[in-house]
Amino acid sequence: LRPRLLREVNGQKAVVQRLGIAVNACKKLKEPLSHMLFDGPPGLGKTTFANVLPNEIGTSIQITSGPALSKPADLLPFLTNATQGSILFIDEVHRMPRVVEEFIYPAMEDFRVDIVLGEGLNARTISLPLKRFTLIGATTRSGLLSGPMRDRFKMHEHLDFYSVAELAEIVTINARKLQTKLAPGAAHEIAQ
Repeated sequence: LRPRLLREVNGQKAVVQRLGIAVNACKKLKEPLSHMLFDGPPGLGKTTFANVLPNEIGTSIQITSGPALSKPADLLPFLTNATQGSILFIDEVHRMPRVVEEFIYPAMEDFRVDIVLGEGLNARTISLPLKRFTLIGATTRSGLLSGPMRDRFKMHEHLDFYSVAELAEIVTINARKLQTKLAPGAAHEIAQ
């Protein structure tokens, strides 16, 4: 039932417009999207936008959440499996531990990760190059993100509550998709 393309998204018109511009620029320049942060209360479309963008640019998406990344090694499979221009979506990015957050900085900026092999005097660091990917973070509490992490997102989109008219339109569209008839005025009443 979720939208698959930006033109199918109801509400959040200013965000849809800015994302459309970013998608068009990325296609023309043949470059990945910039890293993005979506913030706002639950249920306003952060995950929807993260799933729409790969469809718009014709790429893949990997999905995880901040609480699932307890140590840097948890992030490695996502980073090493990223393909050129693909998207890594981290929901609840504000709940990522600081050590994981610091590990992802070089991946976001320089598209590389530094891995330490061994311990003590015999330890050595290997710099592993990554494909240029896009990190999309979603949070309900952007104030909990550290300044350095927030600054690494080139686009920051705040999602606002839907109007009653937008909610009624969403109810109507989903009723149609579910092949469910609505009585006159029912969508507006449900939306309120």
